[in-house]
Amino acid sequence: MPRTTNFLKLFRADAIWTTGGGKRLFGLEAISAFTRQVLPGGMQGSTVTFELEHILFVRHDVAAVKVRQLYETPDGPDLGTPLWVMAKEGGRWLLTACQNTGAPHDELPTAATSRPIFHDRA
Repeated sequence: MPRTTNFLKLFRADAIWTTGGGKRLFGLEAISAFTRQVLPGGMQGSTVTFELEHILFVRHDVAAVKVRQLYETPDGPDLGTPLWVMAKEGGRWLLTACQNTGAPHDELPTAATSRPIFHDRA
């Protein structure tokens, strides 16, 4: 599970994450348990592209990052609009508080105009 491990390295130990389904996870241990249970099978046969929409620097070492998340699944496309609060620690930007939210399907892209910053194949 190298991808899962790499994903989990992006979080602070005391991070907060609310999943797209509304499950609230407090701390890396809870985030890790959920991720290892759900992500490996849940992303099978899918790809996801993250597009940076906006960054608000709250301070020089804290940023609110708005992302557009496009999933290509065997059942068709799905869109999310997460908000990530990130903090810079030891020269690395780490996920501190994250809220995954679904987006209306009428916001699905109609042309290849996205600016992907991360693309992953499960």
